[in-house]
Amino acid sequence: MTRESLNLLVLTLIALASLLDAVVVPIDDSNHDAILKNNEIVFVQFFADWCRFSQQLKPIFAEASEKFASVPAGKIMWASVDADKQTAIAARYHVNKYPTLKLFRNGELVKKEYRSQRSVAALSEYVQKQLDSAVQVYGDETQLKQQLDAKKRHVIGSFLEASGAEYDNFKKAAGVLREECVFHQGPALAGQPPKSIKFVAQNSQVQEPFPQDLSNFDQLKSWLQERCVPVVREITFENAEELTEEGLPFLILFKHPDDKDSEKIFTDAVLREIADQKKAVNCLVADGKRFAHPLHHLGKAEKDLPVIAIDSFRHMYLFEGMNSLSQAGKLRQFVMDLHSGKLHREFHHGPDAATVQVQVDPNGAPETQPPPSVFEKLKPSYNRYSIVNKDEL
Repeated sequence: MTRESLNLLVLTLIALASLLDAVVVPIDDSNHDAILKNNEIVFVQFFADWCRFSQQLKPIFAEASEKFASVPAGKIMWASVDADKQTAIAARYHVNKYPTLKLFRNGELVKKEYRSQRSVAALSEYVQKQLDSAVQVYGDETQLKQQLDAKKRHVIGSFLEASGAEYDNFKKAAGVLREECVFHQGPALAGQPPKSIKFVAQNSQVQEPFPQDLSNFDQLKSWLQERCVPVVREITFENAEELTEEGLPFLILFKHPDDKDSEKIFTDAVLREIADQKKAVNCLVADGKRFAHPLHHLGKAEKDLPVIAIDSFRHMYLFEGMNSLSQAGKLRQFVMDLHSGKLHREFHHGPDAATVQVQVDPNGAPETQPPPSVFEKLKPSYNRYSIVNKDEL
């Protein structure tokens, strides 16, 4: 071995030793892939030195990480990314505010960021829950039925043996989608294949079997994501910030909380007309009583429910009405007009008088402009984050 090679080896060993001693491990281009690959869970703080919120969180994050120092290697790693220095990594994960806390499981980015209290106790509790199993175990069919809450979506894994590639893929999928579906694992029941994975939708008893290769994780994950993450989701004050950060305009049905019929009609129309727009618009259902403020901006009240509107994070646009959902292509055209800029152009240049009804305000002045966005105000708070790009939405 040459002197240069020996020196390089010594420096590498010193660097590895320093990482082993570190509780919060800095991530950069040189170790990013290895850290995500070699640890079941990686909890990452994206920060900037100039951000006062990042500086406040650093000691809290470090103290919480110390509580997991005795966890076996490869189970959990607390890490940090200096987003100013590691710009490529920050851009890869669409970090646009500091500090951002993201969790990776088996190398996969978990969709939901950590947004709860920034305390040692809260961070520790969150990570401990991530370490706990995401799977409910059943022993027989009676016990399985007792676990199936009709209000939730379920995935049932049945295996003669708790081993093998198929079983490992089931456990891995359970970790990735643990917040979207409830996962159950037990023995293969009488008359069932020795290895099977089935999905049960909300308010359903039908067990839909996974039709492809169980040993192919990508196929399994894709199939489960389509079912566990619904096309139409509910928006609440608790998840509104998270939904706005996805950066997609909202197509919202505002309804009375006891109204189930309009939600089904709306969902059927979304699936029928704009299922292919899942990555271009967020289709949501909102409690019209709780979200009275955006309804007021639309000139509507509880008595007018149900109401359908698009919030583009610039303006709000009102759909013609629930009855129009039965007209083929009507909802799709509404969404396409948003994407094409037609709705926005009409905002600036006035609507087509032949197709758009003109409203009149109490003073008698014609109103042709849609109201400003309300949900844009539910972006991450400037009192909690340093926003990198203030026009991110």
